[in-house]
Amino acid sequence: MSNSLTLNAHFRSNTFTFGVATSSFQIEGAADRREESIWDRFCQQSGKILDGSDGKIACDHVNRWQQDLDIIDSLNVDAYRFSVSWPRIIRQDGSVNQDGVEFYLNLLKRLKSKGIKAYVTLYHWDLPQYLEDQGGWLNRDTAYAFASYAEVVVKAFGELVYSYATLNEPFCSAYLGYEVGIHAPGKAKKEYGKKAIHHLLLAHGLGMKVLRRFAPEAHSGIVLNFTPFYPASESDQDIRATQLAHDHFNDWYIRPILEGRYPALIDQIPVSHRPDVEPGDLDIIAQPIDYLGVNYYTRARVKCDAPGDPVHLPAPDASEQTAMGWEVYPQGLTDLLLQLHRDFSLPPVIITENGLASDDHLIDGEVNDQQRIRYLQNHMDAVADAMDQGVNITGYFVWSLLDNFEWALGYEKRFGIVYVDYQTQQRTLKNSALALTKSLSNRRQ
Repeated sequence: MSNSLTLNAHFRSNTFTFGVATSSFQIEGAADRREESIWDRFCQQSGKILDGSDGKIACDHVNRWQQDLDIIDSLNVDAYRFSVSWPRIIRQDGSVNQDGVEFYLNLLKRLKSKGIKAYVTLYHWDLPQYLEDQGGWLNRDTAYAFASYAEVVVKAFGELVYSYATLNEPFCSAYLGYEVGIHAPGKAKKEYGKKAIHHLLLAHGLGMKVLRRFAPEAHSGIVLNFTPFYPASESDQDIRATQLAHDHFNDWYIRPILEGRYPALIDQIPVSHRPDVEPGDLDIIAQPIDYLGVNYYTRARVKCDAPGDPVHLPAPDASEQTAMGWEVYPQGLTDLLLQLHRDFSLPPVIITENGLASDDHLIDGEVNDQQRIRYLQNHMDAVADAMDQGVNITGYFVWSLLDNFEWALGYEKRFGIVYVDYQTQQRTLKNSALALTKSLSNRRQ
């Protein structure tokens, strides 16, 4: 067994940023001090959350943030990536919730005093329910509401934020939330997905304009999740299906941002499924970004079904899998980064999320999460491999700092490098966190 991580020379550079990440709804709790979000409402619906839980308390971070920041400080990381809760900032009547603003300001000031860079995500899926009641991301007005919210946040936070991300994983918001319905708000219509993503991307572009105007010194961009797709066989049908899956689930999200256009696929899907693109929209979406955030967890293998559609195969039986049932496939991260590098003129890339859920148990005060240590080591090596081949990668963030509310799976899956006992809110550093701390303490010697 190993409780150590070895950092490649790339990661030891003083220009490389190493951090940990969380999101607001997953850890904050204190639901009574903010407006209702779409996830609050979703949690109330029978059968939507695996263990019937909710985010009302979560990790109680709003009340325990000082302890959590001390833990972050102890890890020797450079940066902390977290998200702001929109319902904690803007009330239903449009006024600003100063209590919410002060919570984040206190957190930001403490980070600054510790010399830890703040990477702030403006939207990590917790849309105010009052906006969903007006159509949510199917309503174009929501993009403009996001820009107004972003302006409030950015003006309030001033120079305390090193980096902003407009959105986290808009694929999940649009596809999981509006097309297949397994995430909030739980709408499930094929024609909704591409319409929702267009308004999310419009929100990103409008948000970037706000960031350029009011936080010109901040490093600003967007965080996208990617899945590299591999054909199940060398047949022409499987190869075509794999390309179709890539166009739907990867290219559709990045090409408008970097090139101001949707994939050619837009002309092949039913008219009723196409987004409502107004003149000038794609110019707004394609605002220059300072970095591209890449979230990676696993790969997908694809075969073609009878009508020619892609079918995602389960992880191979012989493969190592995480507690999510996801194949552990670090080569996929290298392949993905090289594919993006080939296909686009990329800004600097940051790995904004990478990690795994494992079946962790606290035994005699210790959580021996060997699988996570191996996973992190192998994926950091995969990032270094891509850097060796010319991809400009400037940072790596472990997901997640804390075990937390894992969306539709409730508290059943543990992604943290810190174990959380949800009954007592006791935090315990897992062996992965201890290994990370040790490797980072030796980093710049």
